[in-house]
Amino acid sequence: MAIIFLAGFNNTLQAQTNKKLVLNIQNKIGDKPLRLNDEYYTNRAGEKFNITTCNYFISNIKFTGSNGVVYVVPQDSSYFLIKENDPATKTINLAVPKGRYTAVTFTIGVDSLRSTTDLSQRKGALDISGGMTDGMYWTWNSGYLFLKLEGTCDQAKVDLTGQRKFRYHIGGFGGYNKPSINNIRIVTIDLSGKAAINLKNKAKATLDIQADLLKVFDGQNTVSIANDSSVMFGNASKTVSDNYAGMFSHVSTLKK
Repeated sequence: MAIIFLAGFNNTLQAQTNKKLVLNIQNKIGDKPLRLNDEYYTNRAGEKFNITTCNYFISNIKFTGSNGVVYVVPQDSSYFLIKENDPATKTINLAVPKGRYTAVTFTIGVDSLRSTTDLSQRKGALDISGGMTDGMYWTWNSGYLFLKLEGTCDQAKVDLTGQRKFRYHIGGFGGYNKPSINNIRIVTIDLSGKAAINLKNKAKATLDIQADLLKVFDGQNTVSIANDSSVMFGNASKTVSDNYAGMFSHVSTLKK
């Protein structure tokens, strides 16, 4: 299987051969659109909850062609912070070589190499200056939060403010100088058949992908808010990350 990196190619040649590919992320809760603050949902444990914050990182995107060739989006252009309260972040514009692609693969989170590289190499969505990437970085643990999911639930434990809130702040890239929790998860979505992306003769393609946040609670493991109201850097975070690894699925592929 061949792998193509285009970061070092001549810019003019790349502009002539690449096509525009738009990746649209649709956040949902089960079969309902995700709406922050104003709607309650029910998980497998029978707990009603709402969502007040939903942020997560997608990175290291690559596309597998029907001929087995893999195109890897240049890493410096392959880190995206999806924020439900900012619709613009849910549309990712990419330049991809002409071809027919039958799978897309990406990481949920930020890989260990980029998490530990010099701050000067962390730009765009990874820039921790100013607002500390909207609270998506642990200064005490020198690492990014891969998922930040917060909300309210009557079954949640009462927090220090006297409110019943849950907070799932999931990070952990395997450790800087010694092994630790690794919650990086890699997702591959099958695009074979009618779902395939065909950029041979088309000027643009749009790939719609759904992220079902209910899977955080109702994935391969059942997560109860009553039992785990605050999940950060511990064993429960591995349970949550195993769940959110299964939250992405293909919705549609539009070719123009």
